[in-house]
Amino acid sequence: MGEDKRLAAVVALAQGMAAAHTPAGAWQAAALGACRALDGSFAALSVWERELGRLRVLVNVGDRRPDEEEFPESEAYPVHQFPEITEFLHERWAGGGGPNAWVETAEGTAAGTPGYFHQRVAALRRRGRGCCVVAPVLLHGRAWGELYVARAVGDPVFDRADADFATVLAAVVAAGLAQTERLEEARRLAYTDALTGLANRRAVDVRLEEAVERHRTEGVVVSLVVCDLNGLKRVNDTLGHAVGDRLLERFGSVLSLCGAMVPGALAARLGGDEFCLLAVGPAADDVVKAADELCRRAGELELGEGVACGVASTEDPVGEVRDARRLFRLADAAQYRAKALRADRPVVAGREGPEDPVVRLADEPPHVSPAERRRFRGRRP
Repeated sequence: MGEDKRLAAVVALAQGMAAAHTPAGAWQAAALGACRALDGSFAALSVWERELGRLRVLVNVGDRRPDEEEFPESEAYPVHQFPEITEFLHERWAGGGGPNAWVETAEGTAAGTPGYFHQRVAALRRRGRGCCVVAPVLLHGRAWGELYVARAVGDPVFDRADADFATVLAAVVAAGLAQTERLEEARRLAYTDALTGLANRRAVDVRLEEAVERHRTEGVVVSLVVCDLNGLKRVNDTLGHAVGDRLLERFGSVLSLCGAMVPGALAARLGGDEFCLLAVGPAADDVVKAADELCRRAGELELGEGVACGVASTEDPVGEVRDARRLFRLADAAQYRAKALRADRPVVAGREGPEDPVVRLADEPPHVSPAERRRFRGRRP
């Protein structure tokens, strides 16, 4: 492959990873880009999971065999079967060398490469491939994993120039992975409340819109718990905002703990003293049980004055839920009634008969409903 073609291949690989919207998309772009750049028939990207002592395959692309899924859930190999990643490479890097790639063939190790080869040679033979080039991926100064590209039996065997080029490609992949990590961290922060570590309002908005759409199309049960932490203003005014923040953090931990009672529930801080739990799938009674436990535990918090908690679920007789806004209004109206009643247990929309006051409150025009005036003016759930 000429220099111009190889440069173009490097650029294409980098652009493919940059355009990916998810980590899995970046892994796939890395493997595909390397496979094309090296004229391979198959490529894989694997990560070294130190804590588990294994090399786990993230993605397989190209001419895959029946046992090679594109995004395997459980394809992993004990790292002792591939000691070069922990022994040879570590020793070479510690001595000031670089993470150079090497070539192996179905006949054995190619000249000038490390002496560990039996597992890879066996894999080449088993899968009908003639040779492979293995390029370690170094991220943040440590061995992160490996880029693996293979050719079919009968294709030209990779040479030293190919191995050197694979080393360059692995460096490009590492840069792409670092960028993906930064973007994922930025996305995480964009959907996380900085004080409590819970999800934030933006995350709830996105998840609830998706959940209600699933309810409309698939009939999935969607339940929302909205709660106000009582006594925060008093704590802030008398003891200071630092103490108030500790109360918010403590309640956030309680919310997270109670949310764990409901599989897959999203615990979030909406802002100020407002929090919520969003559950998609579990029965409404399970969510109410978790909300009841939340009220009990919140009442035991030092400094606070308990919590006003409202629950709304598509499983209860609340009328048709066409959009996220209505479910939010129902849960918020239930919370407003809980606060007005000074209830120490959750109020659940739709459970007080045909003339349920919560449902009536939620369905009143915004200019009439106190809950609407207080919460929803200018807000878009």
